[in-house]
Amino acid sequence: MANAEWYTRLAARFATRLTLRGAVFLAVGVVLFTNAVLVNSRDMLFVASLLIMAPLVAAAYVSLRPARVEVSRVFRPPIVPVGGESMVSLQLHNLSAAPLGGASWCDTPSPGIDTPPVALLPLVSRNGVAGESVHLEYSVVPRHRGVYDVGPLRVFRQDPFGFANSDRNAGSPHDLIVTPRVTRLPGSGLAQSSNDGSIRELVRQATPTSDELIAREYRPGDALRRVNWPATARHGEIMVRQEEQRSNPEARIVLDTTLAGAAGLGAGHVPPHLLAAFELEIELAASVGVHLLDAGYRLEVIELGASQLLPGDQQTLGGLHGDVPATFRAPGGDRALLEALASVIPVPWPSRSARLAAERRVPVRAALRGAQPVLPTFALLVSVSEADVDGLVALARHCEPAVAFVQRTVGAPARERLQGAGWRCVELASADDLEEAWNDVSGERGASHD
Repeated sequence: MANAEWYTRLAARFATRLTLRGAVFLAVGVVLFTNAVLVNSRDMLFVASLLIMAPLVAAAYVSLRPARVEVSRVFRPPIVPVGGESMVSLQLHNLSAAPLGGASWCDTPSPGIDTPPVALLPLVSRNGVAGESVHLEYSVVPRHRGVYDVGPLRVFRQDPFGFANSDRNAGSPHDLIVTPRVTRLPGSGLAQSSNDGSIRELVRQATPTSDELIAREYRPGDALRRVNWPATARHGEIMVRQEEQRSNPEARIVLDTTLAGAAGLGAGHVPPHLLAAFELEIELAASVGVHLLDAGYRLEVIELGASQLLPGDQQTLGGLHGDVPATFRAPGGDRALLEALASVIPVPWPSRSARLAAERRVPVRAALRGAQPVLPTFALLVSVSEADVDGLVALARHCEPAVAFVQRTVGAPARERLQGAGWRCVELASADDLEEAWNDVSGERGASHD
């Protein structure tokens, strides 16, 4: 096995093969050589030997004089959104004594990235007139999020007669990070309508404590139940209670990464419609997360599957069953979130034994009994299991508001249970619906008409 792996790596790094011309010469030479032996013709044997030796000598020539090139690769920018453009800058240094006249090159990306076809390499000589290095540049426009390997560079060299060429890899792969597309959402954070009809902005608000209540003058429309009688007596005018805005607001996103509707199908067998829904979920997570971070929120992201945003050996049960959620905050939190979401994939649903073990984990149960603060929470759901619905139902009392963006792949029983627990289920079919849905759940539409 070790020898086979070594041979595979060697073949991937360096290969010599005959061109069509060389193969034709070799085949004709073999035929003539056979006929020469049969008819005992020395002249034909001499010609056949030349035809056979020419491609073999050419193959030896390109094998013994390979194109040895040192490559440095830079992406500008190294992190690009889906559909964005990144320039790939290559600096080649010739390590051979002879110039690389007639050599060709191409880059070798992983699937999902398109690079230019094979092209001629400008003349490069270590000590020659052309100089020691050459600069190459091309652009890529990725169509799907992910972390892609670009490289190594492949350099092809051919003998002067075109009988054989060598194919050698130069340099090492470099990562190009393609982040999810972000839909800019309206407003500056969150807003919601209170029962008395007034609009309160939640850009700086989480759940206030009694010490954070302040008094202000009465305004038309304020509910009488909010009258602060001690402050009214002190000021000689009607004063009402108002929650003071907090300087460190927090919000929560719940990310469905298990695709429980595909449980049992095995890795690589997730139905296409669930994969499409999962990609939409990641785009929604990026849009909502960046919006909240830009508004000044500290963002907590709970994954229903094994942690990928904050990986670890013990992070295997999901955020509702024991894993520590990932947190992001400004400045820089938006970039960190997008980079993390670039590589998130559907993960296998934990086994029943793992779920039962999670039930006995004290920190989660304690948290759901009240240790967590009440936070604005947005659950992005594709196909949840009954166990995850149980966790979301328990989490609902720690959420204000509790909004679940569900796709059509979420079953009706799960929706009914979530709505019964206090979740507001908003169906989304595409990213184009996100702006309108966000206006409804955040209260921006109501605020604009107040």
